[in-house]
Amino acid sequence: MGIAEVVPGVSGGTIAFITGIYERFIGALKSIDFSLFSTLKNEGIAGAWQKIDGTFLFTLAAGMFTSIILFVNIVTHLIDNYPVLVWAFFFGLILASAIYVGKQIPEWKIGNILALVVGAIGAYYVTIAAPATGSDSLLFIFFSGMIAICAFLLPGLSGSFILLLLGMYTIVMGGLKNMDIAIILTFGAGCIAGVLSFSKGLNWAFNNHRGMTLSILTGFIIGSLNRVWPWQEVLSRRINSKGEEVVGFTKSVLPDTFMQLDASNNLPYGNESQLMMVVVLMLVGFATVFLLELVSRK
Repeated sequence: MGIAEVVPGVSGGTIAFITGIYERFIGALKSIDFSLFSTLKNEGIAGAWQKIDGTFLFTLAAGMFTSIILFVNIVTHLIDNYPVLVWAFFFGLILASAIYVGKQIPEWKIGNILALVVGAIGAYYVTIAAPATGSDSLLFIFFSGMIAICAFLLPGLSGSFILLLLGMYTIVMGGLKNMDIAIILTFGAGCIAGVLSFSKGLNWAFNNHRGMTLSILTGFIIGSLNRVWPWQEVLSRRINSKGEEVVGFTKSVLPDTFMQLDASNNLPYGNESQLMMVVVLMLVGFATVFLLELVSRK
């Protein structure tokens, strides 16, 4: 999940689903509320720790933190230098994830099919939407934190990509870089509020409308495939928190169209389709999901 969150456009929630911990993760987050103070008072630290499934959350957080520290430089290096091949791997992985989650839908009723279509359209629209201009208003920063963390909890949607759409990525990352306490505290408060409220909604949805919830989530994953399509045309660029010019938004194109692009204007993607390697890495990514599924069963 930590590695997935390093990659813009890839959701840690997707990995949580593949490894079979998604519902436990949501349930543990849902239990963190004001009633925890009462549990702490009546049952002590041990009771509160058990209520929030503390060992599970701590182990998961430690794993995510460790993977980010160990692999962030490797992943970003690969994205910067081999973007077509990296996205090919993740395309195969996410496609297999959609199949894996879809297989868990109890029955294909009309309502579930419609939910899947709505989820797919919604996620696809997110991948092609024009970015907003953003705002340094603390209220907007707060709501940006709420929305971004909700994307983290949903398979197929990336919190960092949502910040890009809101026009808040540079503002938030700049605040973190410059240790702007007002931005950091406001954004963090929004994230906490988003986790506490949205996790309760997701938990309720799984308990009361499991089939429709799985259908919507499957749609989210399918719709997000556009974001990780290997062949992209660069439409705009942005300045990151380090002051470097990086890719802002791109458009998915077919391999033939990709090869006709101006390589110098389409960096770092270039215009070499690398079709054979793309197919191989898609298959590797596809197989990885089912390998993770086998491991999670053990």
